[in-house]
Amino acid sequence: MRWNKFTLKTRTEAEDIVISTLAEAGVEGVEIEDKVPLTEEDKKQMFVDILPDGPEDDGIAYLSFYLEEDADKEALLARVQEELEELRMFVDIGEGTIEESQTEDKDWINNWKEYFHQFYVDDVLIIPSWEEVKEEDKDKMIIHIDPGTAFGTGMHETTQLCMRQLKKYVKPGTQLLDVGTGSGILSIAALKFGADHAVGTDLDPCAVSAVHENLEANGIPESSMDVMLGNIIDDASIQDAAGYEKYDIVAANILAEVLVPLTPVIVRHMKPGGIYITSGIIDEKEETVVRAVKDAGLEMLEVTHQNDWVSVTARKN
Repeated sequence: MRWNKFTLKTRTEAEDIVISTLAEAGVEGVEIEDKVPLTEEDKKQMFVDILPDGPEDDGIAYLSFYLEEDADKEALLARVQEELEELRMFVDIGEGTIEESQTEDKDWINNWKEYFHQFYVDDVLIIPSWEEVKEEDKDKMIIHIDPGTAFGTGMHETTQLCMRQLKKYVKPGTQLLDVGTGSGILSIAALKFGADHAVGTDLDPCAVSAVHENLEANGIPESSMDVMLGNIIDDASIQDAAGYEKYDIVAANILAEVLVPLTPVIVRHMKPGGIYITSGIIDEKEETVVRAVKDAGLEMLEVTHQNDWVSVTARKN
């Protein structure tokens, strides 16, 4: 199916009110394209290993909405134009022009699958559900991962660094806390390495379904892992639910900027002798994280590298 795409050019400062105006005119859902820098709060909720610097904000925003080919676009556009003209009396919306184009119908949720294929982390095979395990791999440790709309396939160096450290330190009966669990890949790896139970925290509601699906794909009972939605750094209810001096290992594969405030908080959740495994650290941020780990009273055990990425492992004495 082809769709009619309409792109409205406006000012970034007017985004919210223009979107509300479009909704009042009958537009269901708007795609926003602008150059507004992310706030610190935005960055805390991004599930990527590093956030690249973007272009400077030019004050322009493009708001796009889509209509099926057989939709009554003339009537809708007339309502939109009428609402925008009324809005101009109170708000500077910039040009307010609307350009029309056509686009193919796409399966945005599943198109990314063409880029994710099975691969190894040392002797562990990580494979998505839509690929077959080769005969020669059937005796290997296999982790089935479909990241879906939650991040974490294991392909990135930071995830691989954490997996290697988990394999080194997980023992039978290990209790794991996985901060920023995403798809649950680190928890699933730990459970396969012999951990008894995992607790994952995340800010993205998509993580809950992703984790449950991946547990099922790996034949791991759902009771082996709990997922909590919230920010363990400053949410006392999440801290209380996670429990204190409870975990043999805490894994946190997130941004260095988040690891700094996280580290002194997470110490309270670790058992004496507990291991703290971190990554998501670009090499230029290594000293920043090492300093935060030491300032929290943890004993440095090792720093490992893969390309430009770093993992810091420490222990609570």
